[in-house]
Amino acid sequence: QVQLVESGGGLVQAGGSLRLSCAASGRTFSSYGMGWFRQAPGKERNFVAFINWSGDSTYYADDVRGRFTISRDNAKNTVYLQMNSLKPEDTAVYYCNTCHWRCSGGFGSWGQGTQVTVSS
Repeated sequence: QVQLVESGGGLVQAGGSLRLSCAASGRTFSSYGMGWFRQAPGKERNFVAFINWSGDSTYYADDVRGRFTISRDNAKNTVYLQMNSLKPEDTAVYYCNTCHWRCSGGFGSWGQGTQVTVSS
């Protein structure tokens, strides 16, 4: 099973950018689709973005499409989330996980996440 550690969160002003990283352990990382998710206080964890095993197919939630970009480097066992034009409503704890096509399922264990706070 792949173990995941998220990093790169922080405090940023609205309109700013952050890049999140998700470092994975295990030699089978490159065989998994990967997704980013987020959970705001008092709300459910929601899907943000998906990337397939090779990195040539991506899919985004409607509210981040055009602002966020998911990518991966299989040589480094890492998946990234570039977040631009951040809004206060993007404030949440961000998690990565393995998942099937468009994160319809196939989740592994959740990591600790990384906090993103966007000030207005």
